[in-house]
Formats: sequence, structure tokens, C-alpha cells
Amino acid sequence: MREFWVSSGHHLAGRTEGGGIAVTDELLLAYLARPELVPPEEACTAERALHASLSGSPRRPVDEAEVAALADPDARENWAAMLALRERLLAAPSLEAAYLGLVRSPLPNLPPILLNQLVHLILRNALDECQDPYVLRAAELFFRPQRVTYLDGAAILADAEIVEAQESGRAPSPLAAMLGREPLADLDVLDDANAWTYWSRSDAFTMALNMSTNPKARGGLARVIEVWLAHLLHLDVAVEPLASIEDPDWRWFVGLDPEATRLGNAVWKGESLSDDARARLLALFRLTLHDQSRALPSVAGFPIYLLLAATPDRRLALKPHNLIAGLPLADAGRLG
Repeated sequence: MREFWVSSGHHLAGRTEGGGIAVTDELLLAYLARPELVPPEEACTAERALHASLSGSPRRPVDEAEVAALADPDARENWAAMLALRERLLAAPSLEAAYLGLVRSPLPNLPPILLNQLVHLILRNALDECQDPYVLRAAELFFRPQRVTYLDGAAILADAEIVEAQESGRAPSPLAAMLGREPLADLDVLDDANAWTYWSRSDAFTMALNMSTNPKARGGLARVIEVWLAHLLHLDVAVEPLASIEDPDWRWFVGLDPEATRLGNAVWKGESLSDDARARLLALFRLTLHDQSRALPSVAGFPIYLLLAATPDRRLALKPHNLIAGLPLADAGRLG
């Protein structure tokens, strides 16, 4: 089996009997190694003591007074967010169950990067046997923001961190440097000729994706959505890319990102989209539940449409939790 996404930390996690991710001490220690939590040179004694004690016992209870004793307000905020997340992870039977809990009952002030890391790890588990680079590259949209470039009529998605690092002239992260991240000039658009190179660069995030004119890209994203819903909600669905939505009785849609939700709501209200807005609709999908008893009665027997869109400033931040919270499921309250 080919390795990919080492940076997800999957090698640090255990597995539950049901195939989910078990939280291990090693996984918790990886969070303590994050730059937001490693005490800087000027850190106070209390911050150093807290980090040292948890490095030796990552499940040790921490009371509010220990966090309040930290001199740096940013450190207090970072530690409070991390410890709140740790409690959710330790209380759940699996990391997947913890993620569902976070979607349905969010933690205040949880940095988006921490939620993205959970998605990265969950997808690495769910896609463990995947051998299709198009599916894996499309899955990066679930946890890596993208920048969109329109080139010869095609919408090309590139990793936002890679693009912004090049634009600012700064060096990439130490992890990216260690993994041999190429400069943006060498970033390739995934196609059949170079797909074999994905495996050696999956942690560098240097392959772009032609979302509009390469049907394998949209097909790959459709497969990721199917796997995501099957893994987290035990929901058996078929997802089909569409060129357009021609449905006079459009019952339900889910925006896969905030801009797609906004555009979908406008169409729902009967408003016309501008040419620019239409161009920014990157992909449309039809989702069909195989077991219609799982759907709300008003939607049973009807397809559910999924929309993906770029913002006016050509950015894309797919929100995978929209698929968890936005589907019209009759049993949504007891899932997970």
C-alpha cells in the first residue's frame, strides 16, 4: 500500500474496533509540539512548567488556575483552546465521534487550523486504501484552503499556503522544507501523465487541480464526498458531477463553502446570478441517498444538490462540516 499524507499524524494514532481513530498519547504529544504551545525563550515559569508536565503526562488534568497563571495572554488563549479540544478528544470513543461533536456543539475560539487537522487525519483513515491521485488531491480541499486561477477557460485550484508563500517571498514552513516542497514555478496541474508523482509529493501540496475541464477532478471530489459521509455518518450515497442543474422542483441544496451557500440561496430566492458569479461556480453535484428512509419526508425521493464556488477574490475554503450539518436527514439528531 502506498504511503501518503504523513503530515496528518496517522502513524501516531491508534484504531478502534469499529475502524475509527483512537486518540493516543503520541497524538496528544504532537499537539504539544505545535509552535503555538512550545514555550518561547521569554515564556514565564508557569508556562514552561505546564508544557513540561504535559509532555511527560499528556492526559493529566489541568485546572483553570494553571492556565490563568500564564503571563502571556496569547499563551493563555492558545492553551485554553488546546485543552478544551483535548477534553473533547479524550471524552469521545473515537476521533471521528469527537469531530461530529465539534460540528454539532462547536468549541468557542477553536482555531480553524485545529479543525482542519482533525479532518486531515479522519480522511487519511477513511481513504487508507485509496489508489487514485485524483481522489486524494480533491480530498485536500477538505482541509487545505485553495487559491483559484482561471487559465484558458479552466479553473485551476492551487494550495493557498503555497501560493501565498511565493507571493510574500517568505520561506515555507519547516515541515514543508523538510519534505522538499518545490517552488511555485514547478507546481504541476494534476493529469494522467504526472499523476504517478502525487505519492512522493502528497505532503508538499504542490499539485494543482483543474476543477472545471478535467472530469476526473470533479469525479474525484464526488468520491471523497461519498467516502466522507459513509465513514462519518454510515450514509450510503451516490454523488454525480453535473454540468448544470435543470430541476423545476429543486427541494434541497448544500453549499460546500460559504460563497456557494450564498449563491445557492440567491438562486433559491429566484434571483439571477451575474456572469461573474456563474463563472465562480466551480462544481455542481447531485447527491442521491440509497436509503430514502434516512431523508426528511419532504425531501425523500428527490435529489440533493451540492455547490462549490470561489469567492470574488478567487479563494476557496470548503467546509466539510456543511455536509454533516446541512443534509436533510431524518435521523440527524442521533448520528455519530
